[in-house]
Amino acid sequence: MRIPVMQQQFNHAPKSRSFFRFVIFLQILLFIFFCNAPGISQESSVKAVPLFNGKNLDGWKTVNPAHQHLWYVKDSVMMCGDGIQKIPENTYLHTEKEYGDFEFRCLFRLSGDEKTGMINSGIQYRSKIVNGEIVGYQADIGNGYWGDIYDEHRRGKLAGGDLSILRRILKPDGWNSYIVRVKGNFHELYINGVKTCEYTEMDTKVPAKGVIAVQIHSGGAGVVEFRDITISELP
Repeated sequence: MRIPVMQQQFNHAPKSRSFFRFVIFLQILLFIFFCNAPGISQESSVKAVPLFNGKNLDGWKTVNPAHQHLWYVKDSVMMCGDGIQKIPENTYLHTEKEYGDFEFRCLFRLSGDEKTGMINSGIQYRSKIVNGEIVGYQADIGNGYWGDIYDEHRRGKLAGGDLSILRRILKPDGWNSYIVRVKGNFHELYINGVKTCEYTEMDTKVPAKGVIAVQIHSGGAGVVEFRDITISELP
């Protein structure tokens, strides 16, 4: 059936001004809400700063001074291991500064033949150097340990990583991203943007501030690489 011309014009007429005013009003309300929602406006303004300058290891040192030569910089990448020689013992390179509440980000790559021994790494945080050993939380890296929270030289495994989604996008010997986010007693780990685990610390005696460190585990002939390392200290 043919529609009369006036009806066609009515059906295609612009929406009323009151409708557009309502839309604008709704947008303003949403803007105010998101700007004042708890944690959103504050944390979005937190600036990420580099922890590694891509040139040398200034601001970093090894737990064992004898291991300093094992860590080096190549092509703007912090590295340890050569993929040929086995790693004789665990070695850690840590920041000189301590951090409490923060969001740590980096890209990492762990490679090596597991037939030569264990290929494993990790990111220490809120850690202390005690009697020549590093003690504290570790965001684990490596087969069988991806995305775990481990308590190095203290209590062992605290939370296991959920690989149900991660296994689809993880590149076991390629570049991946890590986010370690800790505020108060609440910890969260993300690999490639996927949350692997969370943990709430109930022991008030455990230090809530410490150094950040990168590790390579003893065992096989492995290589670990870190780049684009940044930290945002949370209010």
